[in-house]
Amino acid sequence: MNCNEAIEYIHSLERFGINPGLERIEALCSILGNPQKGLKFVHIAGTNGKGSTSTMVSNILIKAGFSTGLFTSPYVLDFRERIQFNGCMIEPYELADAVSEVRTAVEILNIRGVHPTEFETITAAAFLYFKKKQCDFVVLEVGLGGRFDATNIIDCPVVNVITSISKDHTAVLGDTVSEIAFEKCGIIKENGVCVCYPEQDKEALEVIKNTCKEKNAELIIPDLTQVNHLNTAATGSGFQYDGINCSLPLVGAHMVKNAVTAINAVKVIKRSGFNIPASAFSQGIASSVMPARLEIMRKKPLVILDGGHNEGCAKVVAEYIRTFLRGRKITAVVSMMADKDYDAYLKITSPYFSRIVATHTEVPRALSAEELCNTAKKYCGDCVCVPDSSHALKFAFTTLGKDDVLLVCGSFYFAGEIREKIIDLQVNEYD
Repeated sequence: MNCNEAIEYIHSLERFGINPGLERIEALCSILGNPQKGLKFVHIAGTNGKGSTSTMVSNILIKAGFSTGLFTSPYVLDFRERIQFNGCMIEPYELADAVSEVRTAVEILNIRGVHPTEFETITAAAFLYFKKKQCDFVVLEVGLGGRFDATNIIDCPVVNVITSISKDHTAVLGDTVSEIAFEKCGIIKENGVCVCYPEQDKEALEVIKNTCKEKNAELIIPDLTQVNHLNTAATGSGFQYDGINCSLPLVGAHMVKNAVTAINAVKVIKRSGFNIPASAFSQGIASSVMPARLEIMRKKPLVILDGGHNEGCAKVVAEYIRTFLRGRKITAVVSMMADKDYDAYLKITSPYFSRIVATHTEVPRALSAEELCNTAKKYCGDCVCVPDSSHALKFAFTTLGKDDVLLVCGSFYFAGEIREKIIDLQVNEYD
């Protein structure tokens, strides 16, 4: 099995869908010798901010000199982004080897009538890889929810992190923020330590507090009053927190809060006796870059790529526009998934757009450009439908004026499909 065959095999398991429960991953890891045992984990759940928080925690630990694994999703450009070691994607042959070993275990379970899902299979492969790399720490991002997520097979982690919680995946996790928070809090273990995003939804925070009390777990909520000398810009932020000077390339006020959350998570590790100097915090934050998170792809005219797809992400985009793009003419090229609350996303963001170009992403779950356009018309007066994403991008780009802004948004699937096309856009007269 080579790398491409391994990825094709993983994707072939999509037919088993999302099937919450720990029985299959427990059986799978048991056959593999429970590779998750003995590893030290930072376990991260939440609706928004998991990826950036995970990346920052990982980078701080790497700068401190620890062999660090990172398991995250979704990927934007390369499937191997999901499994990393010391900031580098898993090598193709290593992915092939891990998946090949897991496949043998899956086939044994299939004979017993047990069918691991795509996510469970890639999670098991990641555990195998991290064990073989002898990671000092593994930063482990939850896939969906927490309580019944495949990653929750681990024993008590060094620290749990709960990032910002809002409505998403309601068909699986529940219709209210409280119900969703309950599922996320399923990762909190008895006598553990939980670091919580500092401006958590009130309903969610109540559930987090109650869970920590029930599990006799310590709850740490970062104090934002300790953020000093804050200087936010359209390209990132500078600030000082607890004596640590930070230069954060990820943009938006929410990213500062994610950074503070990450710092507090690593401080839990530090107080356990591990040597983590202030310079590791500063360098780790400064090296944290991620594609498709309000990513500035071009400055003149300004082109921004964002893969956020839920109500919380929409609020972040709206806040960014209010803060840094007020008065600018914004054209948005949008594609979204049919199983997301696209109406809620558009209701929040569309009033800030001068024009929306609705398009289509080449994945089965994608919403049609026509349906997206019809929904957007409720909130924006100028909406056009261009189903082909390449044509939609070129159409929008050619209509931009010198001081206009192009925002490409709505889905990480779309971001992965369109990112290289943005890079390849013809440099126009304003560059």
